[in-house]
Amino acid sequence: MMKLDYQELGLKVGLEIHRQLDTKKLFSRVPSELVDDVDFTFQRRLRPTMSELGEIDQAALEEFKKGRTFVYEGNFKLSDLVYMDEEPPHLPDREALEVALQIAYLLNAIPVDEVHFMRKIVIDGSNVSGFQRTAIIAMNGKVRTPWGDVGIPTICLEEDAARIVERKDKKVIYRIDRLGIPLIEIATTPDIHHPEQAKVVAKFIGDALRATRKVKRGLGTIRQDLNVSIKGGARIEIKGVQELDMIPIIIEREVIRQINLLKIRDELRKRGVKEEELREEFYDVTDIFQNTSSKIIAGAIKKGGKVLAIKLPKFRGLIGFEIQPGRRLGTEMADRAKKYVKGIFHIDELPNYGISQEEVDAVSEKLNLGEEDAFVLVAAKEETAKKALREVLQRAEEALYGVPEETRRALPDGNTQYMRPLPGKARMYPETDIPPILLTQELKEKILTNLPELPQQRAERIVKQYKLDKSLAQTLVDEEKDELFEELVKLGVKPSIVASTLVGLLKGLKSEVPVENITENHIREAFKLLAQNKIAKEAFEEIFKELALHPEKSALQVAEEKGLTLLSEEEVEKIIEEIVQQNIEVVKAKGMGAMGLIMGRAMAKLRGKADGKLVNQIVRKKIQELSS
Repeated sequence: MMKLDYQELGLKVGLEIHRQLDTKKLFSRVPSELVDDVDFTFQRRLRPTMSELGEIDQAALEEFKKGRTFVYEGNFKLSDLVYMDEEPPHLPDREALEVALQIAYLLNAIPVDEVHFMRKIVIDGSNVSGFQRTAIIAMNGKVRTPWGDVGIPTICLEEDAARIVERKDKKVIYRIDRLGIPLIEIATTPDIHHPEQAKVVAKFIGDALRATRKVKRGLGTIRQDLNVSIKGGARIEIKGVQELDMIPIIIEREVIRQINLLKIRDELRKRGVKEEELREEFYDVTDIFQNTSSKIIAGAIKKGGKVLAIKLPKFRGLIGFEIQPGRRLGTEMADRAKKYVKGIFHIDELPNYGISQEEVDAVSEKLNLGEEDAFVLVAAKEETAKKALREVLQRAEEALYGVPEETRRALPDGNTQYMRPLPGKARMYPETDIPPILLTQELKEKILTNLPELPQQRAERIVKQYKLDKSLAQTLVDEEKDELFEELVKLGVKPSIVASTLVGLLKGLKSEVPVENITENHIREAFKLLAQNKIAKEAFEEIFKELALHPEKSALQVAEEKGLTLLSEEEVEKIIEEIVQQNIEVVKAKGMGAMGLIMGRAMAKLRGKADGKLVNQIVRKKIQELSS
């Protein structure tokens, strides 16, 4: 991979981070939970509308062209008329507003005095109404990094979209349980000039969100989008960056893509390609492929389709030019055509896929190709093929100018894929159903004086206050177990025991039992039994294993069923005395050297029924009595 000088390249990156809040839905009192139970369905078609300036957004128009019908699945408990678009929205959830204000202050931003909700046009079916409600909560925040400060111009509160269940040809099925879950949206300025700096900024913002303890966790609860550009390139919006560690990789690969697209542009200019040479002329080359070995083309012809070709003058060798690892300009063209066909064929990759050299030569002859000219083929119904080739032609025209502005999808390997044109400003208009919300000075002061600690601050305090190992404290905070940790320590249990159980023991049981079934109440019950000397800490493993398999039980119930309640000191001493007598010859012969043997046999019998420290004391005392 090429070595990149980001300063010389003029790299600019901006982040957009969306995180679900763990409150009720934004404009109804419905819980924000996801379920698989479906009680009813309904169907809609969505159309683009004009903004308040009388313009139509190109991204919305692109979606409308797909001609899709949307089916929505709902659940009676987690759906209501507001999010079926059959009832006006209620006032925004108060808790969601207050959490958004906490986040704003943690990011050094200035809250607005009045919250005004707007409608953002979204007609991909993910919003039943055809729009998403969003409002600015605060502005002018700041994140400090070793590379310099990065601004946060806006912090918004908005509704999450419905979740997709299934895509069919012209029908998409959504479930509306996720629709309306409050989302905090944080946008930075494009003051990020290095891929690692983007990761640092994203982590700081993530820490501020987690500090509130009112954000949801798990897959799909956080979405990170990147806006990336270089000198001479264009702004590219990259959607769906899930993992923090992938941010630098995705940025680096987008930079490489833009560099290579600029190289293609320069080569096209060098070859003297003019836009007027890229003509919408479709050549029917079906007859050439009547006896083809290509299964895709043969299948299309059998279904009554045709094989159409377009000529791309002086594009030979450039359609197959690699722009990202494993992706070429031809891949970009295929991505554009995918709304109509599954794939395209171009001269730079042929002969291949069952297409012979003779067929390539015949197409080249029919199109009268020069040495530097290229062709692209599509096999489908005639009108569908023409639509797909128009998309290819448009992408070829854009190649003459370098990097087209667009929205792209992050792929698991760090590459990106075309999604749609970049949305414009023609997608916003006022929300008339929700009055302005006044953020009083009293409310702002209340939030400001009760801000939660940032994760790093919490970890440092726990290390200092409870004398814990730094990495252990950090893990407690990262896994959001620190509040439970402090609660359990107050019962009188040693901090080291609490921490090692929450972090080590429960994590260690993951490979054996479904630890996700163990609730915080289960853990509280177990530690209360320990604090009351009803069980030993050694009983935890067996108790938690059973609770993971049978979460309906209580910790005390499990301890009693499995005989894990603590024996009295007298009972422990009696058992140890029996073990010593059974091994009396060894004890007399070895004295304190028999300590390990007796201790092992005692713990085998008493593990979970007696405190290890007590067992040790009694074993030592018994051996010393016999040795003296």
